Amino acid sequence: MDAPEFSCIIKLSEIGSKPKTGKLVASAEERSALALRFDLPKISSLTASYKLLGGERGIGFSGKLESDLLQSCAITGEDIPVQVRDTFDILFIPKADPEQLEEEIELTEDECDIVEYEQAQVDLGEAIAQTLYLSLDPFPRGPNADEVARKKGLKSEAEAGPFGALAALKDKLG
Repeated sequence: MDAPEFSCIIKLSEIGSKPKTGKLVASAEERSALALRFDLPKISSLTASYKLLGGERGIGFSGKLESDLLQSCAITGEDIPVQVRDTFDILFIPKADPEQLEEEIELTEDECDIVEYEQAQVDLGEAIAQTLYLSLDPFPRGPNADEVARKKGLKSEAEAGPFGALAALKDKLG
């Protein structure tokens, strides 16, 4: 894998039992490279305020992510301004040896995300980049999306879903 576009490596020896706070700010070059990776027209800003704390289970990494960016409308292709304001709660754990894995770990929605690390270091920047990507709407719709979809004969979500198909069948039978 290539080096991450937005990287902030912290060695485990730098993480103590007292919380360490900080702020990550992506440079213009880093934002441009992330926009390319995530197929976004532009990322105008990307910052994260965080708390880092070593513990028995792993390295806790929590805080708030803020980003202003442009996404392309899934219907029209128009650029849509998007503000991402999200909190994150990540647990860094040592990468497990596949031969020593005993059971699969399942997380509930309330639990933190788990990221494995190697070589006694964690990459806070890459964790923030992945958090940003997961916070994006996978099918963004701009203000003109419904009108364009209607003109192109595309079905709405309600019409295309299972209940829409049943309603269409009912109309044919009735």
